Amino acid sequence: MKTLRTLLGCLACWSAVALASAATPQVATRVGPPEGKLLVVGGGNMTQLWSVFLELAGGKDAPIVVIPTATENVEATDKAVAALRALGATHVTQLHTRDRKLADTEEFTAPLRTARAVWLTGGRQWRLVDAYLGTRTHREILAVLARGGVVGGSSAGASIQASYLVRGAPEGNKIMMAPGHEQGFALLRDTAIDQHVNTRERADDLRPVLKKHPALLGIALDEATAIVVNGDECTVAGAGRARFFANPGSPPVELTAGARYDLAARSALP
Repeated sequence: MKTLRTLLGCLACWSAVALASAATPQVATRVGPPEGKLLVVGGGNMTQLWSVFLELAGGKDAPIVVIPTATENVEATDKAVAALRALGATHVTQLHTRDRKLADTEEFTAPLRTARAVWLTGGRQWRLVDAYLGTRTHREILAVLARGGVVGGSSAGASIQASYLVRGAPEGNKIMMAPGHEQGFALLRDTAIDQHVNTRERADDLRPVLKKHPALLGIALDEATAIVVNGDECTVAGAGRARFFANPGSPPVELTAGARYDLAARSALP
């Protein structure tokens, strides 16, 4: 029952965003958001990728919201905020709560309504679920995309962008499927996203998930590696590999920087 309520809540989020942006023609997509872009990072060093995020956001003067809630101990100024400001970003706001009631208020979500970009930090993805899934905050993140903005995230902030959430168990990050914490923000539909693949030997960890949920597209990212999602296509960026599991029984397609992948057709592009 809880899973059904959560799923219905997410569908309601997408419906609300669709109604809010009904005046703007949208291209139908199967996996990626109809409008806006995603930056999905496999954790680790962001040196090559912050500039990508800023470019997608629209430059250093773009209004950016950083959500560090996945972190265990949230600092007054998160390191992502500090990194963006050090690169010259002039309008960065930190937004954090663990109170779902507060996350569901108009006052708390005010910075998101004017944001051009949202960054979701690393940590533990269940904290993002418990604080934001199905709330006004979740809806406003979707609204950023609907008006052509960008949502990015690394590690936990990558996995939460999928529809199916892996490693969501509060008990530990080695549990791939955790009842009660299996629903992500669904910015990428019909997907499951894993991260830190090369440094934590996770190359095959998605296979049990895909065996149980064969309709999902599995995406496994090395550290310092990202996919930039535009509609149903993505481009790999960074230092390592992105692996795409079209089905549980076949080897993944492994791509490096500059290569493109069709998320809907589940095949590499020329």
